[in-house]
Amino acid sequence: MIQVAQILFILSVLVILHELGHYVTAKIFKVRVEKFYLFIDAGFSIIKKKIGETEWGIGWLPLGGYVKLSGMIDESMDKDQMKNEPQPWEFRSKPAWQRLIIMLGGIIVNILLAWFIYTTMFATVGQKYVSTKAIQKNGLAFGTVGKSVGFQNGDKIIAVDGKFQDKFNWMIIDVLLSDKIEIERNGKKEILTLTDEQKGEILSTEGKEFVQPRLNQGVVDSIFPNSAAQKAGLAINDKIIAVNGKPCPHFDLFKDALKASANDSITITVERNNVATNLKALVTKEGTLGFKTKFSDREDYIIIKDHSVFTAIPAAVRESWQLFVYNIKQFKLILKPKTGAYKQVKSPVGIARQLPDTWNWEFVWNFTALFSIGLAFMNLLPIPGLDGGHALFTIAEMITGRKLNDKAAEYVQTAGMIILLTLMALTFGKDIYQLIADKLF
Repeated sequence: MIQVAQILFILSVLVILHELGHYVTAKIFKVRVEKFYLFIDAGFSIIKKKIGETEWGIGWLPLGGYVKLSGMIDESMDKDQMKNEPQPWEFRSKPAWQRLIIMLGGIIVNILLAWFIYTTMFATVGQKYVSTKAIQKNGLAFGTVGKSVGFQNGDKIIAVDGKFQDKFNWMIIDVLLSDKIEIERNGKKEILTLTDEQKGEILSTEGKEFVQPRLNQGVVDSIFPNSAAQKAGLAINDKIIAVNGKPCPHFDLFKDALKASANDSITITVERNNVATNLKALVTKEGTLGFKTKFSDREDYIIIKDHSVFTAIPAAVRESWQLFVYNIKQFKLILKPKTGAYKQVKSPVGIARQLPDTWNWEFVWNFTALFSIGLAFMNLLPIPGLDGGHALFTIAEMITGRKLNDKAAEYVQTAGMIILLTLMALTFGKDIYQLIADKLF
């Protein structure tokens, strides 16, 4: 329920402010706003109230929201009004430049919202990120997918397309968007290039089993009852230093040793009270012993850069712009069929499943800013039915002096809505199926 509450809160903030951008600009240019809705009221609304000339309400379908402007064919697909003579208060009666500003109002608000959130966060809790340099102190550890595309445990990524990215989460995205990855392996520089198919392998697992920090061996934190670890005599705070006499200074070496000895007996050497002790253990067929490890390395990965209000503002602008650029790059990845990136596009159902199951305001606001930039980018796409589609035709009108006639606008809007609803249905269907499958299996 916490995950559902978070996604509903985030969507509500984003949709209300996005539509408010359209509403305010429409009112500035004296365009009548007939409806202002959070979520879609297909068939019926949860709540509605008319105040002045505008009906305010909440729909039952959480697929965004809308403002219905007089004299415009929009999400409501109301065509009857277009049969009458244009009125001064209607959208279609306004000059092209005013209509363009109204169309871009929501996008502008989304960008300003992200800028405001980041400025506030940076000035209060600081600018936090995972340091690529710190996380690669021992090199990186790669899972099955990472190794299958050419990486090896201990590799350090020193440049992607000639640039070093200090923020680790962005560096991973850079790798997926890259043409050339420069790595350091065993003290030597090497070049890796990933094919679209290999990028697809990474994306198909949503990044799981791709890469993680190469952790120093930790200590035993908990032992599962009746596990191989318990039967072997492993104890809390033991530190495993070798398997079958082979040193395991890093946790990935220990995991690899277990997998190699699946369903077989091994000798593990542990450090207990500063004394080395050998234990015999039977590894499960899954390549595990049945205990959890506590690591100290993770605390060193987070960088917190303090800001005053004055330095937070430009830092927030750079952060917002960088996110917008990454949205463009990721869209290019989606357009490459061999990567299969289009399969990973998620509906609110899929996004909610990835949110934490505890409420954390810092996370919620950071995610809202991230999502806000994504929403701004998506609405800029020149697709009929989106703000970018309307803006494109308006810009064409400003250049050519010729306006798209009402009948053509109706066809374009209908085609756009069919495309968008089809994409939404496919995305929701995929996420709902996955949710049910996860519960069953």
